[in-house]
Amino acid sequence: MGEVRPGRAVSEVNVGEGPGAVTTRVVDMLAWAQKYSLFMYPFVTACCGMEFMGVSSPRYDFSRFGAEAPRFSPRQSDLLWVVGTISQRQGPVLRRIYEQMAEPKWVLAFGTCASCGGFYDNYTTIAGIDKIIPCDIYVPGCPPRPEAVLDGLMLLQDKIQRGDRSPGVVKPRFDPVRNPEMGVVRLRRSKLA
Repeated sequence: MGEVRPGRAVSEVNVGEGPGAVTTRVVDMLAWAQKYSLFMYPFVTACCGMEFMGVSSPRYDFSRFGAEAPRFSPRQSDLLWVVGTISQRQGPVLRRIYEQMAEPKWVLAFGTCASCGGFYDNYTTIAGIDKIIPCDIYVPGCPPRPEAVLDGLMLLQDKIQRGDRSPGVVKPRFDPVRNPEMGVVRLRRSKLA
């Protein structure tokens, strides 16, 4: 089938011979399969829940990413969507849900409140879920646009394919300050401009 080389945990798989032969690594094949079979667990706590339901609707079509059917059991899911504000009382519950998920598991912070606490600067709100559990993708916005959420999902799929476990942030598609037709008013002119 293939040979195991010293220092490598995966062997190469050669299927067939001749012009129709397929050569790949098992790790790449598993990453491709994981990329398109994301079973999500939505942990929805606040106003971003309405936006999450809108993004889950047929208009934006989660099914093309393999993330269409929510699983409401952490043991059956591998993608935790944290949607909305997380209070101090919800922190231990979120941690327990994360620990019950099987490996490999990923976390997506949906909205500004899940990413950094949002505009809640008080003792009851946790300033970002990364204080409790590791987060893979941050989707900013209050609420985030559906396009940004889909960009976050595609960024996560790319990270799964590459095997990258570092956190990623969805960047805006355009900079509203540099785009004058967006109608953004600059209150103060910087010295550099």
